[in-house]
Amino acid sequence: MFGKTVAVDRVDLSIPAGSLFFLLGPSGCGKTTLLRMLAGFTQPTDGRIRFGDDDVTDRAANKRNCGMVFQSYALWPHMTVRENVAFGLKVRKLAGDVREKAVDEALRMVQMAAYGQRKPNELSGGQQQRVALARALVIKPTLLLLDEPLSNLDAKLRLDMRSQIRTICKDAGITGVYVTHDQKEAMSMADGIAVMRDGNVVQMGDPRTLYHRPANRFVADFLGETNFIPGEIVGREGDFVILETALGTLKSSTYFDDLPETGNVTCSIRPETIRLGHGDEPPKTDNVLDADHQRTMFLGEMAQYTLRIGDRVEIKSFELNARAREAGPVKIGVDARDVVILQD
Repeated sequence: MFGKTVAVDRVDLSIPAGSLFFLLGPSGCGKTTLLRMLAGFTQPTDGRIRFGDDDVTDRAANKRNCGMVFQSYALWPHMTVRENVAFGLKVRKLAGDVREKAVDEALRMVQMAAYGQRKPNELSGGQQQRVALARALVIKPTLLLLDEPLSNLDAKLRLDMRSQIRTICKDAGITGVYVTHDQKEAMSMADGIAVMRDGNVVQMGDPRTLYHRPANRFVADFLGETNFIPGEIVGREGDFVILETALGTLKSSTYFDDLPETGNVTCSIRPETIRLGHGDEPPKTDNVLDADHQRTMFLGEMAQYTLRIGDRVEIKSFELNARAREAGPVKIGVDARDVVILQD
């Protein structure tokens, strides 16, 4: 707590050893506070923190054997790359030859062995980030903590660094906890994700499960584009739930366990799951609807279509490697598994 503000509220997480785990959420959701508690920089007002069977709740930050990679890199400008990487080992009073060998290994791991005598201001942003990562890895931490480490890099470099960081962490067998508000960064790198909101974990799981089976409207909206469709449960047909919606009658086979027999619900339908027919031939899906193709936005690798159903309802559809389509009437389809009934 900060005064009367509860920054992290009854979070209960178990992170598998050797995994790269992400804390994902909007600004102010509590993810950085939680990371700081793991590091020992912020003391929890309640609850316990354990690294395996070792309770570290009351242990000082410098006694937890955590490696930290900051958003700002936090490299010493007057030190060379080697000196920066060796700093934590010197604090631990390791012998010189042991220290030098460990620094060599860490720099090779991040592909920076040739830059050992340079100063940080002689490196690019991506190179500085790799040095910061080497400095965190060289102490062989029990836990590697990464606080939005790619946010200062340009878009292309961020893409390159995503795969590099994941590869380095997995090759080293280190457990990592990574804070970000970038959904694509989390989805492309994580073994597991906890989506946070207002200090709470609202859903936890692997990236595919969270994306394709979001528990609620917040998670569905935060993890990419979607169409929210209000509807009413009107019956069952085998494994399908039958819904009356503003789009028409829909079948869904993705829903939560204690779904009521009747009642109003909200569905999430991802734009890329909506398929457009060709000519008079409808798509082969569980749900086929008549729509009017209003307009197309060309986005390079894909096209975004705006589709109108009935008099008022507009939805989005994405098509990869799309060819030119004329506006006008079209049949669209969506599989029952892609009509996701949300809990709230």
